[in-house]
Amino acid sequence: MEDLIDNFSNQLKEGLQIGREAKLGFSGKIFKNAVICGLGGSGIGGTIVAELTQDSANVPVTVCKDYFLPNFVSEDTLVIASSYSGNTEETLFALDAALKKGATAVCISSGGKLIEVAKEKNLLHIIIPGGHPPRACLGYSLVQLLFVLKASGIISHNFESELESAISLLQTEGVSVKTKAQKIAEEISGKLPVIYSVAGFEGVAVRFCQQINENAKLLCWHNVIPEMNHNELVGWHDQNDSLVVLVLRNETDFDRSQSRIEHNKSIISKKAGAFIEIFSKGESKLERMLYLIHLTDYVSLFLANKRGVDVVEVKVIEGLKDMLSKL
Repeated sequence: MEDLIDNFSNQLKEGLQIGREAKLGFSGKIFKNAVICGLGGSGIGGTIVAELTQDSANVPVTVCKDYFLPNFVSEDTLVIASSYSGNTEETLFALDAALKKGATAVCISSGGKLIEVAKEKNLLHIIIPGGHPPRACLGYSLVQLLFVLKASGIISHNFESELESAISLLQTEGVSVKTKAQKIAEEISGKLPVIYSVAGFEGVAVRFCQQINENAKLLCWHNVIPEMNHNELVGWHDQNDSLVVLVLRNETDFDRSQSRIEHNKSIISKKAGAFIEIFSKGESKLERMLYLIHLTDYVSLFLANKRGVDVVEVKVIEGLKDMLSKL
């Protein structure tokens, strides 16, 4: 896993090349909305991309993490089915529903049933490298989602140059990122993490939470600002040194959100075992997101090492899939 995290910038670079070579012809089709279907390590890319493009997409881009599609899906909808293995049953169900509704479907996968269906039904598809845990291949799937949205005319901004800048940033900051992550892992070891971010970076917070779940085999939760100021903040009533708060921050966050974070800090730091702020780097939102993802991936890895658990093992998920296969 450490090698895969180390290779994140190269994975993004390879994903950029795969996307540029992908054959994505939409024949001038105009879409009224888009739905990205995917779960777990495959689905988080959709969550992040939907947030990343919310200020630039010309139609709504939503995420489906279920067997069933929203009722609004129609022949005017672009449905992107993303499953690293190609065998995620919820995504396959959703794809089948999309085709029955006459939606335009695009598949992103390393193989499996999803690519079989794509080839059988002559659907647009992108094949990404396989053989790794899905959560370790976000760099491939996330980049392809952006290429599909741009090829379909849903976004137009130049994400490729931003991605190239992000790759350069991650390579330059490589040693520093690992050092910061190691320090954070030491600070939160033995505690239950609580992750906060501003609303536009919720996908990054969810990714961090998922990585702690899968890599470090540890429970945690997340929430966003300003929403948590209307409910969860009240929950910080009792002293609980077993909790550690990690706030994902950007120098560019809205000034009123920054003020909220500072006020939260004045309250929560007195109740939790620690209050840690993790600031992003980068000029664009994409750069800042990828920087935080890379840094927090390392945090989950180093935390797993401190806990002495197998980072790759996910037997409980494999057991669930085995049970479902027998139904």
